[in-house]
Amino acid sequence: MATTKSQPAAAKKTSPAKTSTKTSTKTTAKKTPAKKDAAKDLADLFEDSLKDIYWAEKALVKALPKMMKNATNEKLKAAIEKHLGETETHVTRLEECFQAMGKKAQAKKCDAMQGILDEGDSIVEETEPGSVRDAGIIAAAQKVEHYEIATYGTLAAFAKILEEKEVLQNLLTTLEEEKKCDELLTSLADINLNSKAK
Repeated sequence: MATTKSQPAAAKKTSPAKTSTKTSTKTTAKKTPAKKDAAKDLADLFEDSLKDIYWAEKALVKALPKMMKNATNEKLKAAIEKHLGETETHVTRLEECFQAMGKKAQAKKCDAMQGILDEGDSIVEETEPGSVRDAGIIAAAQKVEHYEIATYGTLAAFAKILEEKEVLQNLLTTLEEEKKCDELLTSLADINLNSKAK
């Protein structure tokens, strides 16, 4: 019994130390000041985010042919080619979103997509042509898809709140296409490419 009582007491002694560490971390964090052109409301944030994904889709139109050229598996090449056509449609659809909002379609550099595409280039350079490179291309392509799925999901939620019905429909259509592309890439990886790359 005496042993049982001493254990909780020991546990109590360590708890305050942990709490004080967390408190000191919170007090040292500083707020980031907003830029002059920072979004002031959800509509501003929504428009900025549309500009961001518009840039990302246009950059992807340029990057996909390089992925396709470096792939060796015919099914993978066909999947990339199919998605290139869809991506071109996504660009047009985003232009329709801007138009529906009475805004000019503008692209703003997407640092996240640039980073993912740069990493994709590195994967190609750092892998031997064949199944290993194909597995790397799928991995890079799925990172792109996951980023786009997250982005279009968020934009659709914003469009719903802002009651941008036409824009919402376009975003949801693209979101479904991105999800299907991700599923196709997963099936290609599962069926044979990852096992061949072992």
